[in-house]
Amino acid sequence: ERLEKQINFIREMDKEKFIGRQTYLSDGKRKENDAEHAWHLALMTLLLSEYANEKIDTLKTMTMVLFHDVVEIDAGDTYAYDEEGKKTQAQREQKAAERLYGLLPEDQGAKLKAIWEEFEAKNTPESRFAHAMDNLQPLMLNNSNGGGDWREHGVSAEQVYGRQRKTALGSEKLYEVTDHIIREHVEKGNLKK
Repeated sequence: ERLEKQINFIREMDKEKFIGRQTYLSDGKRKENDAEHAWHLALMTLLLSEYANEKIDTLKTMTMVLFHDVVEIDAGDTYAYDEEGKKTQAQREQKAAERLYGLLPEDQGAKLKAIWEEFEAKNTPESRFAHAMDNLQPLMLNNSNGGGDWREHGVSAEQVYGRQRKTALGSEKLYEVTDHIIREHVEKGNLKK
């Protein structure tokens, strides 16, 4: 029964590949999905963890970024700058977490749900760095594709700064990178002033 639950959960996780995001891939030809986003964050966490403001458990942080968006299988992706969608996001995601993590054997489900809750709370070095990765990754893709999704959605520099200032809580060094990228895209006209 334990193995069956684990296999069923793994099969359910395949649905993350079908959850579209608003961020274009670096070539600007198509938008990424949640699974691609999570994989990219895990890779970034492994490579960039030395820039965390505080010492972090890298494996725990990688686990956090791999599982932080699985709730979107049920709740859907809420675009970073969708103020209306944000109003119901927490409620939708909490309901999804109950169902999805409930598919696992109780001990594993409780552990992964706790990691997801820690990510949401942003109150540990790991969760702050995980959020820095979650903010930096779409910004890097947007930089690579010439600011495509910012232009498509009419995003302003202040909106991007509103999100990216939180990057500094996990990594001041990586925030410097984001600040440089944002300034460049304001100059190029990809971000509204």
